[in-house]
Amino acid sequence: MDMASHPLPPAARPFGPAQRARWAGLAQDAAESNAFYAPDMLGAALDHLESGSVKLVEALKGEVLIGLLPVAVTPRHGRLPIACTANWMHDHCFFGAPILRKGQEMEAWRSFLEQLDAAPWAPSFLHLQGLDAAGANAAAIEALCVADRRGWREIHRYDRAMLRSTLAADAYWETHVRAKKRKELRRLQKRLAELGTVETRQLAARTELPRWCADFLALEASGWKGQEGSALACRPSHAAFFRAACAAAFDGGRLHFLRIDLDGRAIAMLANFRHGEGAFSFKIAFDEELGRFSPGVLIEIANLHAVQGDPAIAWMDSCAAADHPMIDSLWAERRSIVQYRIALRGTGMRRVRRSAAFAIANGVERIASFVKGQR
Repeated sequence: MDMASHPLPPAARPFGPAQRARWAGLAQDAAESNAFYAPDMLGAALDHLESGSVKLVEALKGEVLIGLLPVAVTPRHGRLPIACTANWMHDHCFFGAPILRKGQEMEAWRSFLEQLDAAPWAPSFLHLQGLDAAGANAAAIEALCVADRRGWREIHRYDRAMLRSTLAADAYWETHVRAKKRKELRRLQKRLAELGTVETRQLAARTELPRWCADFLALEASGWKGQEGSALACRPSHAAFFRAACAAAFDGGRLHFLRIDLDGRAIAMLANFRHGEGAFSFKIAFDEELGRFSPGVLIEIANLHAVQGDPAIAWMDSCAAADHPMIDSLWAERRSIVQYRIALRGTGMRRVRRSAAFAIANGVERIASFVKGQR
């Protein structure tokens, strides 16, 4: 197998048509969907976010690209002052599964690990975040590490809301949402309609995209995220990333953008990105001054109908935190998200240092678990 690693220089990080086409071809035949590493969003992130240290590890079989893993070196591993190599998950990346060509999962991961073993810039071990415990990457990693007797450890797991059902939206709503909550939301919808004309729309025209992006950025920044400085609009590069990702996804037929307007003014918006048969709920924004009407919940109801009414979308990952009070009450399915620590090999002192770092991290974790269990 031929192997290649392509680090991007810290200055201009081009994402040209040729590279985009290669990655797009891989993404179309992906064993596991990940809109965040598909060309639309990954290209926008590389172009606009602080990605100077990102290295793109490509697995090749002959001249065919069979895997893409963006990685970066992090100075700490959790609370430990141990530098390690990790899959690159920027502030707006909520799923970290590398793109693997279907049927080549084990070969792609063998290539990734062999390249990292040989890389002098890759310290300690590989820390993988944001993987689906039941996904193609997790299965390939576990099988390969067992087969090659490579050290690995699952270090964290949590469940988050997911929408995966063959039920129609109305049937799903009545089956999984409590009657008292349904009644209350119907009341809020009626009260909101008393204020003016309420309209729910999904983006259809390319000419409307710039205004929708501007409306979303302004709406998100108007609330608590703007006050805390975490809204996309708070940093020009992050706003540019959002616009570029939306434009690329729309042009590829993979943007799923919804809004609720009151008298023509956006009061709730939701941006989702599709890849393969699935979709990822990216960001939600709503008018907090109208919080008494629960506009965030109302747009999630609209989203439920849009997703369940679209035969091209088999499932949607909420990308929400564990135990999210709002989305967990609306979506019944769950997706288990895991983190792995994987040993890296090498030669000479590099192998010794990597083995020591892997053992120390595992040992500290076992001690912490023991102490916690004694409390």
